[in-house]
Amino acid sequence: MSRTAKIEVKDKDPVHAIQTFLKEVLENTDVGGVLVAEHLPMKDVLMPALITDPEKLAGADPLAPSFPINAAKVVSKLTRRPSGTKIAVVLRPCEIRALIELVKLKQASIEEAVIIGVDCLGAYSNTNYPRFSGNEGKQATLRFYEKALSGGETAFEDFDISPACKACEHPLPENADIILGILGVDVREYILVKANTDSGESLVSILKCVTEAEEPSNRPKAIEDLLSRRMAYRDQMFSETSEATSDLKKLTAYLAGCVNCYNCRVACPVCYCKECVFATDVFDHEPVQYLRWAKRKGVLKLPTDTLFYHITRLAHMSTACVGCGQCSNACPNDIPVMEIFKTIANFTQQAFDYEAGRSIDEEPPLATFREGEFKELTGGKD
Repeated sequence: MSRTAKIEVKDKDPVHAIQTFLKEVLENTDVGGVLVAEHLPMKDVLMPALITDPEKLAGADPLAPSFPINAAKVVSKLTRRPSGTKIAVVLRPCEIRALIELVKLKQASIEEAVIIGVDCLGAYSNTNYPRFSGNEGKQATLRFYEKALSGGETAFEDFDISPACKACEHPLPENADIILGILGVDVREYILVKANTDSGESLVSILKCVTEAEEPSNRPKAIEDLLSRRMAYRDQMFSETSEATSDLKKLTAYLAGCVNCYNCRVACPVCYCKECVFATDVFDHEPVQYLRWAKRKGVLKLPTDTLFYHITRLAHMSTACVGCGQCSNACPNDIPVMEIFKTIANFTQQAFDYEAGRSIDEEPPLATFREGEFKELTGGKD
């Protein structure tokens, strides 16, 4: 089923090549809209945009090292009920994996979606991307890729891509209908195109800007090298985070800066509850209760329920966490939320032999009863 082709790049501008590809998708196929990261005129902010006019794709830039929001939540809004119109959604690998979890949780659908995934070299945080890009927009993207693809270097001045990106072991959009490959590819000359599904194949076969090609011989090595660096960073992060949160005292210190803004909950692409217990009056205690607690030790940290909030989210979300890092990206006090969530999720998902976003056919572990699970706890026999 997998068809390999390429998009020719003119004037060493891969961003324009992708714009041309998406424009032809809108003009020549049954796709009625494209969801893609777009440079908007307001301070050159990059945000997901639903585009129906091919001429408006001039600002599209899915290669930009910016990740302001996990767009799986946006796809959820666009697909949770049938619209009668097919849309193409251009997503990072972690956005695709989050979307798969949302589909399994009945919060999104891919029946009317064509998923176009792009190899991901990482992104800067919301505060650091403007420092990197300035007002250069697309030119900043081209500068990033020239540096990252030539030597694997993504650091800029005193910052680098986000820790979530540095620890990501899924830089390839395996579950996309169409993969736009850049790893091991000279993107000054062309972008690799792989049709991964029947839906992707039928769309690619229509496009005139796509020509037959073979996968470059050095692509597997480029992927292997990137994965090696990322998994080394990830494993060190797991070790350091486990040590930093190994008992209640350390965990309390780790999360001490939390102010209960709940930004991490809002930014999380797979945190979907319509009513969160922490947004109700359950924790709105009477004034006298705070005084009672304060009198026990003479001092009471406020807000009082920050630790309980994070432990509850860990218990609730660790089976579905895809490690995208939006929780840390949204934190106003720079708490390493991603690190602890990804660390705990690693242990939880290993225990269930489950990986969030791996396959749409795998049911969420807590939704399925397996009689033979956890025999060391239940005392069951083989």
